[in-house]
Amino acid sequence: MQHFTRDRRQALRILAAAATAPLLSGARAQAAPASWPDIEARARGQKVFFNAWGGSERTNAYLQWAADEVDRRWGIALQHVKVTDTAEAVRRVRSEKQAGRTSGGSVDMVWINGENFLTMKREGLLFGPFAERLPHYRWVDTQGKPTTRIDFSEPVEGMEAPWGMAQFTFFADAQRVAQPPRSMAALLEFARSRPGRVTYPRPPNFHGTTFLKQALLEVGGDRAVFSRPYAGAAFADATAPLWAWLDALHPHLWRAGRQFPANAAAIRQMMADGELHLAMTFNPNEAANEIAAGRLPRSVVSWQNDGGSVGNTHFLAIPFNARAPEAAQVVIDFLLSPQAQARKADIAVWGDGTVLAVERLPEPERSLFAAARAPGQVERPAPVLLEPHGSWVEPLEREWLRRYGQ
Repeated sequence: MQHFTRDRRQALRILAAAATAPLLSGARAQAAPASWPDIEARARGQKVFFNAWGGSERTNAYLQWAADEVDRRWGIALQHVKVTDTAEAVRRVRSEKQAGRTSGGSVDMVWINGENFLTMKREGLLFGPFAERLPHYRWVDTQGKPTTRIDFSEPVEGMEAPWGMAQFTFFADAQRVAQPPRSMAALLEFARSRPGRVTYPRPPNFHGTTFLKQALLEVGGDRAVFSRPYAGAAFADATAPLWAWLDALHPHLWRAGRQFPANAAAIRQMMADGELHLAMTFNPNEAANEIAAGRLPRSVVSWQNDGGSVGNTHFLAIPFNARAPEAAQVVIDFLLSPQAQARKADIAVWGDGTVLAVERLPEPERSLFAAARAPGQVERPAPVLLEPHGSWVEPLEREWLRRYGQ
């Protein structure tokens, strides 16, 4: 709890700075914001190319539902451009800017956070600020969920709209794991007692890098250094406890830490098969989703480390040269609506955490979120540990590959 309090104070300091910071030059801002009815009128009949990860059937099905809804309500054609890595869309927008294509771009919306948002913000590749002018933004929980305005310790400043919440979570079959390890120190002892039954995805896989960040924040010293932009001079001392912890852990991992699975999905299947004794995810509801789909037994339980768990918000942004910025704003506002957020949070649909302050919603919108707890969901959510600044990600991954990536 002490770490959580310090992180919240740090978050508030960053938010205060964000409130007074000037907007980054190069972003396409609206000189005189149009009224919302005017934006809706312009949006009608437009087509929106939404670049978003396409690796989940549940996510894809949800986006198809959203596409049907915005078509019915506003005549907007929402096309899901499925990408395997958001950096693909970032590179495309950057190339268009370098070629002088300041309008009519190929990307109208992008699902984004972390280092990709940092890149687009720094390089003036974003439209806005727009997020806090959206009608449904008034229900966003900016107080209880500070990461809705801070993206990997970078102030959002209205340049992207929060869409969903995520937090690093472990899960295991309670029939094999009666007492889950609830800290990274306990995980080390757990691995020692069960050689070959624990591993993590190979960085730079997202879940593998998140595992590194969770360990970094737990076993290291002053977390404040990671909330600031990367500093080469501080790297060695700041990360030394992480490498010492990994050196102690790796000999007890699956294949003695000489090989690592490609992704979290592979680890989930290995856990389901009994080869591994725990798995990890960034969606606290993943195990519940898998139980509901019949791919995991009802005896699987999920947990987050008692001292806090790395958490963040994922966002929706509009590139500076979008061909349909009005329709993109209308789509994003719809995705922030209680109806769309409640459907997304439903275990049977997606199970992605809402960014809204549900307790502030009027009835009947609040009742949309009143589903009973499903088997496999986290029983005691942990405090959120703020993500290190996005600029730390690449140096961490590079050093991991140098040390362990042979």
